[in-house]
Amino acid sequence: MPETSQTASELEPLPSKRYFTIGEAAELCQLKPHVLRYWEQEFDQIKPVKRNNRRYYQHKDLLLLRQIRSLLHEQGYTIAGARQWLSGETAGDDAARYRQLLRQTISELEEIRSMLKQP
Repeated sequence: MPETSQTASELEPLPSKRYFTIGEAAELCQLKPHVLRYWEQEFDQIKPVKRNNRRYYQHKDLLLLRQIRSLLHEQGYTIAGARQWLSGETAGDDAARYRQLLRQTISELEEIRSMLKQP
């Protein structure tokens, strides 16, 4: 499995499948399966289909998982903060989206600046 140091924009595109196993979802989101199971408990929005005691994630679930990964790993949100941001997004909280966009832009600009400083 690749390292988790890639940003959300560097993750490989999602295949056009209807359902993904937990292993496939973990690999596409560059997370470990136990993290996905933990996040299911922490975020009400993550609801994989469960059949025969197996989890199957849909495309929308993977997009949400990648968003949560970005909030936690790249933007420095806590789980409570990410949960609050996600509930603000679904409620149409433009201020929260604006702050998130600013944080992401600043992060990308800092990354570019550090690349330009390298010899």
